Amino acid sequence: MIEEPDLVKIDPLLKPFRQILSRRHQSAVLRMLDLTDGRPLKDVVNHHLYYGLHFEDNEWVFREKAPAARQLFLIGDFSYWQVSQQYELHPIGNGDWEIRLPYNFLKHGMLYKLWMVWQGGAGERIPSCATRVVQNDETKIFSAQVWCPENAYTFNYSSPSKPSHPLIYEAHIGMSSEKEGVATYNSFREEVLPRIKALGYNTIQLMAVQEHPYYGSFGYQVANLFAPSSRFGTPDELKALIDEAHHHQMNVILDVVHSHAVSNEIEGLSRFDGSETLYFHGGERGKHPVWDSRCYNYGKSETILLLLSNLKYWLEEFHFDGFRFDGVTSACYFNHGIGVDFVDYKQYFDDNVDEDAIVYFTLANKLIKEINANALSIAEDVSGMPGMAFPVERGGIGFDYRMSMGIADFWVKLIKEKSDEYWSVGEMFFRMTDHRAEEKNISYVESHDQAMVGDKTLIFRLIDRYMYDSMSVFTPCLQVDRGVALHKMIRLITFSLCDGGYLNFMGNEFGHPEWIDFPREGNGWSYHYARRQWSLCDNETLKYHALKQFDIAMLSLTQNDDFLSSLPHRSCCNEADQVLAYQRGEFIFVYNFSPDKSYTDYEIPCELVDYEIVLNTDAPKFAGFDNVDDNQRYIPIRRGETNYIRLYLPARTALVLKEFRP
Repeated sequence: MIEEPDLVKIDPLLKPFRQILSRRHQSAVLRMLDLTDGRPLKDVVNHHLYYGLHFEDNEWVFREKAPAARQLFLIGDFSYWQVSQQYELHPIGNGDWEIRLPYNFLKHGMLYKLWMVWQGGAGERIPSCATRVVQNDETKIFSAQVWCPENAYTFNYSSPSKPSHPLIYEAHIGMSSEKEGVATYNSFREEVLPRIKALGYNTIQLMAVQEHPYYGSFGYQVANLFAPSSRFGTPDELKALIDEAHHHQMNVILDVVHSHAVSNEIEGLSRFDGSETLYFHGGERGKHPVWDSRCYNYGKSETILLLLSNLKYWLEEFHFDGFRFDGVTSACYFNHGIGVDFVDYKQYFDDNVDEDAIVYFTLANKLIKEINANALSIAEDVSGMPGMAFPVERGGIGFDYRMSMGIADFWVKLIKEKSDEYWSVGEMFFRMTDHRAEEKNISYVESHDQAMVGDKTLIFRLIDRYMYDSMSVFTPCLQVDRGVALHKMIRLITFSLCDGGYLNFMGNEFGHPEWIDFPREGNGWSYHYARRQWSLCDNETLKYHALKQFDIAMLSLTQNDDFLSSLPHRSCCNEADQVLAYQRGEFIFVYNFSPDKSYTDYEIPCELVDYEIVLNTDAPKFAGFDNVDDNQRYIPIRRGETNYIRLYLPARTALVLKEFRP
């Protein structure tokens, strides 16, 4: 009798699909054997070490894969950008081309490209494995650049230990300064890293690092997989940033885009050698209908080796501590999950699923763990694909965590569609804890998605126009009072009920007042909204400062108590009163979401120990009204088989209590 797969043991509803689950896992095993011939995957995946420009045996060697090309030439500063037979590459088999040049031929900082000839055409191309790509300020043309500084950066610090619960600060380098313009790796290292450390986050997620032609794409239209964006500085400056983060015991993960690629042909990989299908699907399947980008063909060895090598490159060359994989849902379904509600298990196993993509992500996670067993991998998947965040060796796809995208959607929907008095605390608890049994998740109230122009951040939905002139501690405003109170409570319940980790986008912890709108024709190419106004949270007379202080206090709950490793136990859920309480570890979390009802001597079940308040959203330092005595000691009373503490619960207030220890 064949033993049931582990996933089926956990979720019996998967029993009708066990053969498909087994086949997918077997496909990944066979694909890996085909690529490695039994060797470790990390020893085989060296695409980036073979192709591209390298200095080997006292000479320059350049190789490129272009099976559909007829001729290839290097052009650049050295040839005055003219095509010359002197710099022609020679075919060496398997669709590969090569040229060897004297050691003194190329120098650090020189610019170069490929001139490629194919049937029916020819054009400039940036090499597929270029590790440095720069844009001319005047012509706006991108070129590869020779990067071989005399004093290359040397890492000084090792990666910190893997956090048991990632507290992730999602950040965009370019918009991390208060100044209007593009910020740099150096300015982020000097000015923003200390802020993140002081807040209490243990992991930084960097967006938009892979080079992209259009700044306004937020980094999600990648052209050059191996090149850190030169807009923000040099590769060595990025290394220094990561090294400094490690010095402060913070992990750094890369928001990697392997789900699609920019459709630009001169800058990117689209029609790289004149054909549509070197790395992508041909025809309509190869075009993303919403993102106007190219869709990878994960069934091709060329594609898998390119992408896997890219992961190895970022882990080894830059010492990243893992990845957040963008657009996993889009990659795993041929319809990209567009307009689909995943309500039936059959949707995870029908002909719409790109099983080659599942194999790729399985191999990607296998590779990541081979290179660094402590590295993090996070899937941006909204579909709930079974096994997504389940170990490869047990038949899963292998991600450590899945982004809980539904939580952010829930808060948006709740605020938009229901008045405060109709908010259900039972539904809140369910939504915060609803996930597949085999998964760990990253929970968040809002990521960069909710901050983009055309959408609204949480604080903007709650306060709207009043945030511009009524956030002073000296300016009474009912709308601001409501918004600030709910901003704290919503963050606390999301954070304290997370199953794996928690994420916040840069500046949202203090309620950054404006959306993100990158320079574009429609806004006069302005940087006004593509920045972070740190001065607001530094000003103690503004309630932005109070929100920042609350975020620090909230995260500090984990410093001496690993309560997130315990399961939450709901002890009170009174829909009529809008009161919710649950115990997690040694903490009791109590919420009164009622907009206008305060309660005296409200009884909350507890253990038979004395309690004290360790966090109070209504405290004056958090822009509250000081209606609760934080110094009071709470002694349980016993009725029947249950112990209770009696609390004063002001409207729109949350309290966190812990065992009293004199």
